[in-house]
Amino acid sequence: MAGVDPQQLILQLQRIEERCQQYAAGLPQKEEVTRFWEGMLFEVAGVHVVTALGEVKEILNYPPVVTPVPGTRAWMMGVANIRGNLMPIVDLQVFLGGGPISVHSRTRVLVIDQHGIYAGLMVEEVLGIRYFPEELRAKSGSMAGRMGRFIEGAFVQEGKSWPVFSMRQLAEDEDFQTAAA
Repeated sequence: MAGVDPQQLILQLQRIEERCQQYAAGLPQKEEVTRFWEGMLFEVAGVHVVTALGEVKEILNYPPVVTPVPGTRAWMMGVANIRGNLMPIVDLQVFLGGGPISVHSRTRVLVIDQHGIYAGLMVEEVLGIRYFPEELRAKSGSMAGRMGRFIEGAFVQEGKSWPVFSMRQLAEDEDFQTAAA
């Protein structure tokens, strides 16, 4: 390498490195990806709870005709014909130990299909879909009363706790599976 000054070569490489550093500052950096839990927010027994979006098959308006079934518990409203299929309609609030829901324009039926249990759960209203960063989930979300049996933790965000209601646990519950009075 005759005629090449090693000092000049080192200076040239340093200038190239400095320019690369300058331009690299504007490039996006590797960011940590936040994983979100998707839930549906609804009201039952005066409490706002969320349930995993995948645990609810669909949301319906309260059916125009619900046929009572004799010999069933107070929380069993009856059966409704939903697109040619008979579906039991349950007043979730009564099942949880509260008073009956008054049917109004915001009353909804959450359709679940969990482990062979196909049912419609009548709730006061559905308030929408919420996304929570998974790291905000608290494993313990204790709640008094009968509803507490179906709470699997909670999300704590902006000083508010959002209990997670498990439709899977509800469907597996022996009392829920026994509608006969």
